[in-house]
Amino acid sequence: MFQLVTNFQPRGDQPYAIQKIVAEIKKKQKEQVLLGATGTGKTFTMANIIQQTQKPTLILAHNKTLAMQIYQEMQGFFPHNKVEYYVSYFDYYQPEAYKPAADMYIGKKVQRNNNIAKMRLKTLNSLVTDKHVIVVASVAAIYGCFNPASYRKVVVHLEKGQIVNLNLIQEKLLLLGYKNDKKIIPGSYQINENSICFMLG
Repeated sequence: MFQLVTNFQPRGDQPYAIQKIVAEIKKKQKEQVLLGATGTGKTFTMANIIQQTQKPTLILAHNKTLAMQIYQEMQGFFPHNKVEYYVSYFDYYQPEAYKPAADMYIGKKVQRNNNIAKMRLKTLNSLVTDKHVIVVASVAAIYGCFNPASYRKVVVHLEKGQIVNLNLIQEKLLLLGYKNDKKIIPGSYQINENSICFMLG
């Protein structure tokens, strides 16, 4: 369950806003607007609403910077729950283009951020393994990704302390396209009698 951790209490208009929004959510009202200027505690208000409704939550922000700010705040409010960050993994993206006047084709150029790509995978993993997840996302969340059934087929889910069959894990990694390599590079793994090490790629 969601567990809000804070030393603050709702103040000013916040108690009424929380009560009103929670009541409308319980009535299955789909659209509501929480108004407030910058710094008025909208994120804290939403944290209280999540605590009271106990619903998994998707928070959409219009850019990565704001999404990161809300993500960090929600992590602070919910340290015992999974709070995830799901934004575009492109640091730079130039779509393909064609200039008819010069009869010139310009190819697509991208620069991918591997850390954000890993955070996106972590988000998907949380969503298929836990019911109590808060996802802070940019508009990248509207684009398609694996459906849960397909995702479960292409992942190896391991937990700390879990006893595993290394042969089965190796077989699964090979099916997923990983290669046994002496160097740990993206898309590779190493295996010995007691352990296995692999890197996302």
